[in-house]
Amino acid sequence: MSEKRSARPSYSASASFSDGFSGVQGPQPTGEMDRPSLEAEDWPALVPLLLEQRELLRRLVAAQERQNALLEELVHQISAAQRQRQQELTQWKRANPQLARYCRKAAEILARVQNEFLASLTREIQEQGDALLEGEFLLTELIDRFGPRMVHLNGLLQMLSQLSSAPSPTSASPSP
Repeated sequence: MSEKRSARPSYSASASFSDGFSGVQGPQPTGEMDRPSLEAEDWPALVPLLLEQRELLRRLVAAQERQNALLEELVHQISAAQRQRQQELTQWKRANPQLARYCRKAAEILARVQNEFLASLTREIQEQGDALLEGEFLLTELIDRFGPRMVHLNGLLQMLSQLSSAPSPTSASPSP
């Protein structure tokens, strides 16, 4: 005990599996020979640290369990809203079969329009390639010309696609 020790020496726990017991034998030095060995009088100083560590781990596990419960509840709420929306769409399609067929045809036509629009956009980008990189004006002009149309076209296409898709047999039956 005559050698000077640091305030918190580094120790690791080693497990003994040779005797069939998987418990911890106790802290042992992790470094070179110049590190102090753990002696009996060191244990009382380590007990509060070990208790604090155990309490922190318990709190961490409890927080993770609360987080998991909240995530499960969130998934349940989202899936319930999606099921409700799907049931409403299925009811609307049954109540308006002719309109659902019109929506399907309109979605098919609008999908072709979208393809042409995308082809036009990509041609424009290829033609202006380097100029788009060099100047902000051309990029802004390109976004102003194509951006709003693309956003609205996508919104219309999504809406028509949802209203026109054939109801699936699983969504027709009410879920518990």
